[in-house]
Amino acid sequence: MVNFRDGVRRVLYPAYESRVVKALPPDQIPQHIGVMLDGNRRWAKAVGLNTAEGYQAGADNIRPLLGWCEEVGVEVVTLWLLSSDNLTNRPSDQLTPLLTIIEGAVESLAEAGRWRIHPVGALDLLPPETSARLKAAEEATRDIDGILVNVAIGYGGRREIADAVRALLADHAARGTSLEELADLIDVEHIAEHLYTKGQPDPDLVIRTSGEQRLGGFLLWQSANSEFYFCEALWPDFRRVDFLRAIRAYAARERRFGG
Repeated sequence: MVNFRDGVRRVLYPAYESRVVKALPPDQIPQHIGVMLDGNRRWAKAVGLNTAEGYQAGADNIRPLLGWCEEVGVEVVTLWLLSSDNLTNRPSDQLTPLLTIIEGAVESLAEAGRWRIHPVGALDLLPPETSARLKAAEEATRDIDGILVNVAIGYGGRREIADAVRALLADHAARGTSLEELADLIDVEHIAEHLYTKGQPDPDLVIRTSGEQRLGGFLLWQSANSEFYFCEALWPDFRRVDFLRAIRAYAARERRFGG
């Protein structure tokens, strides 16, 4: 049975959301949004479901999010689905079903034919089947003219920077550059060119759900000048109105880029 409060929300929220969308300044929409999909396990516990069911509920909320991003004109979305720490520290009875849910979620996004999928993270640490399915989703969507969706799986910000430096060193070693020469020429742009997100704009806005107010290693390099928005809703409960409030808060800020 729908209670009175829920009934009022269903009636009033669409009109409120429509007003928010119309009031958003087109020139102040974030080009790239990073989203930390946090709170799936806590949500499951709160509603009496198991952990896997909580992750599935979170996965089911990704497609609506991407639709909301399309609605306001976001061009790049980075979704943190699994950290490298979780990949190595979670017990197998939790990790195996989670990877299965992630594989299904990414393949569902690819099958929609609306978004370009790009896996980012330490794919070499993933089970070979998972890595192969992620790469297949990327290949299947390579030519789609839609939002670029980075799916961060086995991702850690420190590892990404370390991988970028290793790739930079290997690149210059192949060219015959000496360490002394490399030390003289290296700058931040050289490292940026070897990140998982190379060639993409840095995130303008990073959203974290569940009330936690920390990055936890998400896009450490790229978020140096990002705006942050922390939302109390657990990820499976994150709604269009929550998303629009985040975009409205971003649009209202005066970005200083470290100044």
